[in-house]
Amino acid sequence: MVKLFSPLSVGALTLKNRIIIAPMCMYSANNGVLQPWHWQHYGNLAQSAAGMLIIEASAVAPEARISYADVGLWNDECQQALQQLVDDIRRDSDMPLLVQLGHAGRKASCDKPWDGGQQLPASDERSWQTIAPSALPFAEGQRSPQAMTKIQIDECIRQFVAAAKRAHAAGLNGVELHAAHGYLLHQFLSPLSNRRDDEFGGSLSNRMRLPLAIFDAVRAALPQDFVVGVRISATDWVDGGWDLPQSIEFARELDHRGCDYIHVSSGGLSEKQQIAIGAGYQVPFAAAITAQVQMPVIAVGLITDPLQAEKILQQQQADAIALARGILYDPRWPWHAAAALGAEVQAAPQYLRCQPHGLKTLLHR
Repeated sequence: MVKLFSPLSVGALTLKNRIIIAPMCMYSANNGVLQPWHWQHYGNLAQSAAGMLIIEASAVAPEARISYADVGLWNDECQQALQQLVDDIRRDSDMPLLVQLGHAGRKASCDKPWDGGQQLPASDERSWQTIAPSALPFAEGQRSPQAMTKIQIDECIRQFVAAAKRAHAAGLNGVELHAAHGYLLHQFLSPLSNRRDDEFGGSLSNRMRLPLAIFDAVRAALPQDFVVGVRISATDWVDGGWDLPQSIEFARELDHRGCDYIHVSSGGLSEKQQIAIGAGYQVPFAAAITAQVQMPVIAVGLITDPLQAEKILQQQQADAIALARGILYDPRWPWHAAAALGAEVQAAPQYLRCQPHGLKTLLHR
């Protein structure tokens, strides 16, 4: 049996296969509102035959955005645009749809990547004051973030819950809470960025307190058939930072609380990171967590070859494979993987004539 193309249960969802489209920021929104680019982008990906699509990180508040061009989910206008996108996709695709909810913390108030991606100076009218667990900037020369007060921490929890409710109202199947890549929830988890001396800092249990509180509040506020997953960075790749043993403890806590899946990435918290990049370089982290939890584990990171993806699943190093940059480069990767592995995928009838002569990998959806 080709495991990559076998069904997978994720909470109340049953995915047709184990290929996940990871959330990837497009930096193309206007005041948090989706724009025509997103219709082209997500409409295309929804015809890829992947098992699930996770829409890009959507900020839970205006100040939670990485850049001024990020998608948001904090008001009715943002919600209505997302709902329209979901409705339009669902006319021609039954692919399960989630959205990632995030807060950039000290990595907020930046320019678009293709315009340099640097944090905007205070003099720029598009910039804003950032917040974080502690008043420690991400990079030398940046403005220091404001250390969050307990009132701001409580408000952050409410913002995540409100955004998750908006995602549900927009017709999505679930949300992914972004606790990776050096953004706010990761900043609370890592001792490199969290130097607090209250109940939200210091010990591992204290540093996990806010991310777990947000998970618990979101889980309690939404129906049980609404998927709630979490993305983490398994390590900071810096000595003395967040690492795999702490990630395993965090994953166990999430598993105990009824998390529907965990999506395992790494890095992004510190400019001092030393990442050993190579094919499947993050898979060992996913494998270590898979051995410790019951919920599905998604592996991601330079998994580009179908045989490589299948081997990861056959060796039980993960339960699903996420594609990010790879599926931007090849939006029909699942089709090509099916052909390489001798499997079949369902495609829109408009595309059935496109498969090369002799291949029978595409089926009428």
